[in-house]
Amino acid sequence: MPYIFKDFVLKEPIKAWAFLTRELGFSMREAQRTIDRKQLLQNGLAVKRKSDMIEGAVTLLAYEPRPRGLLPICENDFFAVFDKPSGVLAHPRDRATEYSLNDEIKYLYGKNANIVHRLDKETSGLLMVSKNKNEERGLKKLFEDKNVRKEYVALVNGELKEPMVIDAPIMVNSNYDEIKLKVCIDARGKKAVTEIFPMKYFKNLNATLIKAVPKSGRQHQIRAHLFHVEHSIMGDPIYGVDTKTAAMYLDGEMSKKSRINLTGASRVLLHAYKLEFDYKETAYSFKSAVDIETEFINATLPPPICI
Repeated sequence: MPYIFKDFVLKEPIKAWAFLTRELGFSMREAQRTIDRKQLLQNGLAVKRKSDMIEGAVTLLAYEPRPRGLLPICENDFFAVFDKPSGVLAHPRDRATEYSLNDEIKYLYGKNANIVHRLDKETSGLLMVSKNKNEERGLKKLFEDKNVRKEYVALVNGELKEPMVIDAPIMVNSNYDEIKLKVCIDARGKKAVTEIFPMKYFKNLNATLIKAVPKSGRQHQIRAHLFHVEHSIMGDPIYGVDTKTAAMYLDGEMSKKSRINLTGASRVLLHAYKLEFDYKETAYSFKSAVDIETEFINATLPPPICI
């Protein structure tokens, strides 16, 4: 677990914020967040306010990265680009998360480095990281202003013969009566457009390898849009399956073999393949070097039988 307890003995009383900023080098914002998250303890009890005086036995629940050696495919003074494997969280979900890409980022570039856009745990591919707070603001603005061209590759159910444009508004889902879909297609939602280009049809799987270009940046946009046009992404255990199957996945009761049988693959077959943007008067274009077609096909194969 990347969160560890660090113990200190303070011989003189000091305000909590002063201890964190002066002794440990936190910014005032970081100090406040640490206290809000109850990560600063005195005699085993959480410090409630930054102005509280602390002394004696003090414990800090600190994030300590534990990298596994995943390196960026490219970096400069401003940012780095990683090719994230499927199954790796971008950020730790909670204190019990054993590993995330954040471990690599903080280890390589320090506490002020951060991921600037989203990829789901099972979605693989290119992810950009800012190296400091100033670059984080600039790079996030690129995404917010839709000045980054993103291309994804996915393997979807059924045969697609012609390019299509999916123009369907997306709304955060509020109906949890059955399955908690994060988003849904709804006329009351925000405008969302995805361009789809078929690349290769696999007759044995009745599946098509496609390129997807989102023209907007809604959460789960590609997954929801492809489900909407009845070409759901293979391996998706939420969008495009029945309620029983989705519940089985969400409850952690779905084996790898069952998932392949029920959804077509052992993971969501979606990969962030390309990023293009201009930053500081320089044009950048990054492509994933992963043999994603082979990786996708392997994910549809049944697990080997152990004898």
